[in-house]
Amino acid sequence: MSLYLEHFGLREPPFRITPHTDFFFTGANRGPTLDALIYAITQDEGIVKVTGEVGSGKTMLCRMLLERLPADVESLYLANPSLSRSEILGAIADELGIPADGKTTHSMIRTLQDALVERYAAGKRVVIMIDEAHAMPAESLEEIRLLSNLESKATKLLQIALFAQPELDERLAANDMRQLRERITQHFNLAPLKAGEVGNYIDFRLRAAGYHGPNPFTARAVDMIARISEGLSRRINILADKSLLAAYSSGSHQVDAAEVKTAAQDARFAPIQQKTASPFTPLLKLAIAVMMTATLGALAYALWPRQAATIAPPPAVAAPEPATASEPAIALADLPPLTAQHAAQFDAWLPGAARENYFIQLTSRSAAHGDDIENFLARAGKTLDPASLRVYRSGSPENVQIGIIFGDYPSRATAWAAIRSLPEPIRRMRPYPRPVSTLQ
Repeated sequence: MSLYLEHFGLREPPFRITPHTDFFFTGANRGPTLDALIYAITQDEGIVKVTGEVGSGKTMLCRMLLERLPADVESLYLANPSLSRSEILGAIADELGIPADGKTTHSMIRTLQDALVERYAAGKRVVIMIDEAHAMPAESLEEIRLLSNLESKATKLLQIALFAQPELDERLAANDMRQLRERITQHFNLAPLKAGEVGNYIDFRLRAAGYHGPNPFTARAVDMIARISEGLSRRINILADKSLLAAYSSGSHQVDAAEVKTAAQDARFAPIQQKTASPFTPLLKLAIAVMMTATLGALAYALWPRQAATIAPPPAVAAPEPATASEPAIALADLPPLTAQHAAQFDAWLPGAARENYFIQLTSRSAAHGDDIENFLARAGKTLDPASLRVYRSGSPENVQIGIIFGDYPSRATAWAAIRSLPEPIRRMRPYPRPVSTLQ
């Protein structure tokens, strides 16, 4: 292997399949998903679920979460999904340093709650991460639901993150799982990388391993890897690694179709079986679009300085897509005055806005909190140009979401420059650029 690394000028293997956090790829929505997970866990969001096909990067995301969570979060990691109901309680007690010998289930839960209350009083949060949760016995999944009931007067005492294959969605769609299903407040799906993202992924891994030359993978090789791997990061790693070995064995510094073909023949991947979408799947698609909007707006408003206070800002998360101009989620006449004014400005601006331009996403939240949105707009209008402050509407009539955006810039770089000049309270909200094309 040392010759293989030396041949390509690599410091370490770039495509190993064991999770290594130095090789975490933030593209393909992985980075925003990690930020959103951290925010959900630190903001008492209850049970969080992450699903993805085998080899899509769930375990890597879990490792990154363990590494990036704040110091006041105590993390428990369960890698064995086949634990029984009592074994799960015992494993959690063991992780928390609680003696479990001889205790009944009821006594154990009471002891766990007392320990969690003590940690909460000391300013600590506790999160349990369960890998391969789709393989858990039904009784163990029920125990997870019961554990989610542990709470103080104001907050959840135990945050739970489930990492699973799509089979978990099928199980949760069953009628006898509806209680657990309704306790899951945030849903994330790690979709396979798109064809255009595979090349960026390969290049990133090479650079992270110390490679400095031109990308050895030709465009044709990348296209083949994208097609054969079906966008799954583990398969991409296997094909890329075997392709580099094939190039090395032939004395070449370039990977082309012939090397990928050799790698594919050696890998012998079976096609991914397409699963029938469960009735729960549309909820997953909706949830990732409007994730955490109900709490983000309240925090954004709280960040505005009314008194000397320090509040940790939430990470930027994906904003919901706007409703079309012909079918707005809510009519202007039904909005509060300032919100309606800035929504009208959005409706007038969008049709003529250049698709290649960028705007700044400030925040987004539920329209049910109209007073907070009005207050935010009033305060923002005192330090920002009110004419460039816009509001769009999205979601269903039963769950209208309000997005607040600012500006119109010819490039991402100029949008980032504008963000650096925003007032400090708004910068602390971590606004970020988005292309106008995402609104059109």
